[in-house]
Amino acid sequence: MARAGWLTSANFNGVFGDGKIRGLDKPASAVSLLQIAGEFADPAVKQRLWAAADEFVQPIWDTERGEFTLGFGLDEAHPRGQWNARAMAGWVCEQGAWNRIFNQPNLEKFTQPSVEGVDFPRVALSEARWQDDALHVAAHPQSAAVRGTMSQVRIVNVPTTVRWVQTDADGQSAPLQVEGNHLVANLIVDDRTVVISRRP
Repeated sequence: MARAGWLTSANFNGVFGDGKIRGLDKPASAVSLLQIAGEFADPAVKQRLWAAADEFVQPIWDTERGEFTLGFGLDEAHPRGQWNARAMAGWVCEQGAWNRIFNQPNLEKFTQPSVEGVDFPRVALSEARWQDDALHVAAHPQSAAVRGTMSQVRIVNVPTTVRWVQTDADGQSAPLQVEGNHLVANLIVDDRTVVISRRP
């Protein structure tokens, strides 16, 4: 049913082919097209749709707040969160992504090692991946004013009965503190990757 809805809307608005795409000047219609394209459009169609939408969705990069939003030409003081979330879901999703979320969910994520307590939005993680029994993590600053500051996070779902060490980007290592059932890591907010691993 969802695919039929996408095809009907895309055909009606001229998404396929070489002509002008209609409906992008109406925010609700634009959001619907952009969101569903993430699931059903092939890469070339998705690129064509976003290229056409650029004129109407009003991309805004606020460097002070570290935010990228879509204004949709509404001239409102605050971007519409739901419309931004739906449009961005369409931007980041590849074909079949929504289907996999609901039909092949990754339930192991609830017991796998995780990073918690990120001081968002002041700090975001530009990298957080477990590979070879080690966490590779990088703290990204919201703005230039935050770069170089310190931020603390918790590492959960790891054995705390063993010793862990944090190796910074410059090669310096230090043991990590254990608090209850988690590790405490202090990160420099500079986009450089640190590695948290078991001490040999």
